[in-house]
Amino acid sequence: MADFPENLKYTTEHEWLDGSTPAVIGVTDVAAEALGDVVYLELPEVGATVEAGAVVGEIESTKSVSELYSPVSGTITEVNSEAVDNPEIVNQDPYGKGWLFKVEVTGTGELLTAAEYAAHTGS
Repeated sequence: MADFPENLKYTTEHEWLDGSTPAVIGVTDVAAEALGDVVYLELPEVGATVEAGAVVGEIESTKSVSELYSPVSGTITEVNSEAVDNPEIVNQDPYGKGWLFKVEVTGTGELLTAAEYAAHTGS
């Protein structure tokens, strides 16, 4: 059974976010494992406005290309340049150094608790 950090919120599209201001967003280990080796990240630009549930970038792996969704509405304040330069960090540490971007939140989409996300993924 997978163990998802209790302090995070999750989406059905396999993104996570924390409760900080600005909110830190990444993809779950379920997504990272399903993708395989991540080789390229296309992330939103700093200053861009994003909407909850909207596509904001792409994650490319050796297996496929997947869309990246924003779990919240707001303005991008930072992107993880270390992850852009070394995308494999998403596989190695999805809840830590593999975070993707930060958003100054103005609204949220539908978010799940760790237990709800575990049930959603069958973990």
